[in-house]
Amino acid sequence: MNPFQPAPEQLPAEIAVFPLSGALLLPGGKLPLNIFEPRYLAMVLDSLAEGRMFGMVQGNPRGPRTAQGDGLYHVGCLGRLTSFAETEDGRLLITLTGLLRFRIAEELAPRRGYRRVRADYTPYLEDLDPPEPAELPREAILAALKPYFVAKGIDANWSAIEQMSCPTLVTTLSMVCPFAVAEKQALLEAATPAERANDLVALLRMAALGGGELPPGGRPS
Repeated sequence: MNPFQPAPEQLPAEIAVFPLSGALLLPGGKLPLNIFEPRYLAMVLDSLAEGRMFGMVQGNPRGPRTAQGDGLYHVGCLGRLTSFAETEDGRLLITLTGLLRFRIAEELAPRRGYRRVRADYTPYLEDLDPPEPAELPREAILAALKPYFVAKGIDANWSAIEQMSCPTLVTTLSMVCPFAVAEKQALLEAATPAERANDLVALLRMAALGGGELPPGGRPS
C-alpha cells in the first residue's frame, strides 16, 4: 500500500466536491486539472490545508436541481492532491490521484462558494486495497481499441499501450476516452474490475460503430 494513502479510519467524513461532467476519476488513476475559478481555487487551497483530499463527481442532467446547484450523480471518487503548481496568471495546475469511490449521503452547506457533501465510503473500502483482479479481457480490449481509434481519428502510441498492465489500461482508457457522461458514470459504478473491463470493451465497440450510450447501472446486452 502507498505510505501516503489514508487508512479507512483517516478518511474525511465531510469533503469538498468538484462537479465536472465528463471528467472521470477512478481509484488509482491520475487526473490533471487546470483550476482557475475563484471558488475552486479556494477549494484546492482549503484541501491543501486539510489533508489534501477532495471528491470528483459528475453532474447529472436528469437529477433534480437543489439549493446548492445542478443535480449530481450519487457516486463519485475521492482523490488526493499529488502534485501542485502555481502559474503566473493565477491558475493552479494539479494532479488528483484516485483513492476510492464514495456515495453522497447528504449535501452540506457550501463553503467559500464550493460544494460539500457527507461521504459514505462503506460500499467501496476495497478500492483502498483491491484484491488481485480476476483475468481481464486484455486481447478483447486491444481488439476493440484499434477500430475505435480509427473511427475517432486518434493517433495513439500503440507501443506504450501494449506495455501497460491490463488494470492500468482499463483505468486509463476509462478516464481519457471521450465517452458520454452517462457512460463514464457506468464505468465508475462498475461493481468489479472485470465488469468495468467488459463495459469498456462494449463502449469501445459501440463507439466505433456509432452506437448509443450505456446508462449508469446498465450493462451491454
